[in-house]
Formats: sequence, structure tokens, C-alpha cells
Amino acid sequence: MIFSSPLPDVDIPDVHLTPLVFRRADDLADEVAVIDGPSGRTVTYGQLRDSVALMAGGLAARGFGKGDVFAIMAPNIPEYATAFHGVASVGGINTTINPTYTAEEIEFQLRDSGARFLLTIPMFIEQATEAAGAAGVEEVFVFGEAPGATPFAALLKADPLAGFAEVDSREDLVALPYSSGTTGLPKGVMLTHQNLAANLAQGEHALEMEDREVIVAVLPFFHIYGMEILMNGVLYNGGTAVTMPRFDLEEFLRIIQEHRVTRAYVVPPIVLALAKHPLVDQFDLSSLRTVFSGAAPLGAELAAEASARIGCEVVQGYGLTETSPVTHATPPGQFRPGSIGVAISNTECRVVDPDGNDLGVGEDGEIWIRGPQVMKGYLNNPGATAATVDEDGWLH
Repeated sequence: MIFSSPLPDVDIPDVHLTPLVFRRADDLADEVAVIDGPSGRTVTYGQLRDSVALMAGGLAARGFGKGDVFAIMAPNIPEYATAFHGVASVGGINTTINPTYTAEEIEFQLRDSGARFLLTIPMFIEQATEAAGAAGVEEVFVFGEAPGATPFAALLKADPLAGFAEVDSREDLVALPYSSGTTGLPKGVMLTHQNLAANLAQGEHALEMEDREVIVAVLPFFHIYGMEILMNGVLYNGGTAVTMPRFDLEEFLRIIQEHRVTRAYVVPPIVLALAKHPLVDQFDLSSLRTVFSGAAPLGAELAAEASARIGCEVVQGYGLTETSPVTHATPPGQFRPGSIGVAISNTECRVVDPDGNDLGVGEDGEIWIRGPQVMKGYLNNPGATAATVDEDGWLH
């Protein structure tokens, strides 16, 4: 029994990811794209678009191009989008690293991904340079300045790149996040331009992000949820992202109040705080239209309690790094506590027993998913790929 999405199908873009994400940048050139939450510093769509072209030019001048891997290990700051899409513009691949990793964990990802360059912030420079040296990385860049690293600003001094590298959107990778998995070492998840482009388009009828919405970008951009929904998704839909380098409840609430945030994408511990923490009563959260939880299960009672307290729907969805990430979401007005919602557009799912036999409604089993957002596979790991995505395209 195959369950197809009840939402309308959408056209799946067969394009380079970056011009799709910046499809509205010319029309919104003077509008704010990203705000640095702690400082209030703003970056317009025009400034962001131009900085991406400059970085692409700087990378090209260094001989970095199609298929080369660039590692980003940084918290959420406005320049993260510049780095990610500067790399994408020249046909490069972004491998995003958790900044809390040890030097040994960083080294593993740098070595496994084959990263040529690494970008970080001064706070993490010690473990970054140690890992980069051990992994054979050619050059370490840093936002700002730090000993042993090239300032990120040096990448913005070449002639801007005109246009974008030609890519095969179905085959060429743009992102290589690492999935922690449940056993063994993390695996590089190979996501193509079309995987990420598809998931942006598939959100049309499920996430329904409206024009000029303001989103608090608290979930880390190195993780697929933050990368695709809070960075790429906000820019794709012409909204404004207010970045937070780390979660602090009071700062989170202040940003919602001060910037009139309309939508918050969070994880269950933040929903718990919204439901129960006394600080919440000290802030005006009336601008919020939706709180969307993901990355872990959200209990029905907690969702309903938070919803009643802050006066908006608190819904959840489902996905994986391996599915770019969204496969299921709760469309506006379809809130049902405890449910992950419905399969999003162009997505099929099955629930099967351990032998692969389909199960009926109300029976517990393993979820199988098929759609254009399903990864190309695991890097350097054909065995794990074959065990996860079968010959018919079902991701188990």
C-alpha cells in the first residue's frame, strides 16, 4: 500500500540551486534578507547577492571549482549564506561541520569529504587548524581574524563571478552534511542541487511561507533542518532570517518580540520552554503565526499546551538528512496534536514489516519514503547506500 501526498504535485526544478534560492534578490535588492540577532546588523538581498558573486570570484581565482569540497564550521551568522552559495556558485560542494566537534571528529569529516578549504570563526581556530593540518586541508579561512588563518574578507577581493558554473542538477552535489547515524562513524550524505531545489519547491503547499515573513534562525545552519528551511528556504521565499549563533531563551524571546517574528522553526526542548518557562510571560509573542517543530518527536499534550499559551498553532513535521530534509509536514489549519502531518508534494511513503510487507492503517512498522528529495547516497559507502535506498528508490 503506497500512500501518496494529498497535496498537489509541484514542478521539480532542474536547475543550479543558487539562482533558484536568489530568484527574488533583484526585486528585493533593498529589502533585508538577514539580520544578525545579537547585534541587529542587517544585510539586504542586494548585498548578499553581491557578496556571493565576490566570494565565487575569490574561489575561482584560487583554482577552486566544480566538485571541490569546502568545509564550513561556524555558528549561524549572516555570512554563512555568503559562504555556502559562493561555494555553490562555482560548482563546489559544501560540507558543513558541527562547531562543537573535537579536533579528531573535525579531522575525520575533513579527510572523508576530501575538503580543500576550511572556514571557521576565531573561537574555534585552535581545533580547526589542528584538524586541518592533520587532514591535509590547503588553507584555513576565518570570519574576522585569527593567527594561522586567512581572513574571510580576502576571498571577497577578486572580481565577482559572472553567472554560475554549469551543473547536472540530478548528479552534481551541492551539500555534504554528515549524518551522525545510530551506529558507527558519521556518514557523508550526498545531496544534489536538485535534492535541495526539490525540497524548496515541495514546501509550497505544506509550509506555505508567505512573502516577507520574518523567521528566527536559531537551528544551526550546519544541520540540514537549519540549512534548508531557515537559510535557503527563507531566501527562496523572500523573507528575513534573524540569526542566532546559539540558543538562549531570553534572547530568543527578545528577537521574536523586537523583530515581530512570524514563524519559528524549533525543536521539542524549545516547545517545552514555550509551554512552561515563566520568562515567556514577559514578552509579546503575538506576531507568531506558527511554531513548527522537527528533528525529534513532539508529544501531543506538550504541543497543545504550548499552542494554548502562546496563541498560535504548534505543529510538527518529519524528515531526515537523507531526504533534504522534509518528507512530512502539517499544512496550516490542519493541526492535530501528536501527528507529523501528511506527506508533502511529490512524496510517497509506505509502512512495512521487517520482511518488507506493506502494513495497513493503524499498524506499526518501518517508514519507507520515495521522492525527488531522497539523497544520491552515502559518500564512499556503497554498502550503506544499498542498505538504505533500494533499487526502486525507496529510502528505508
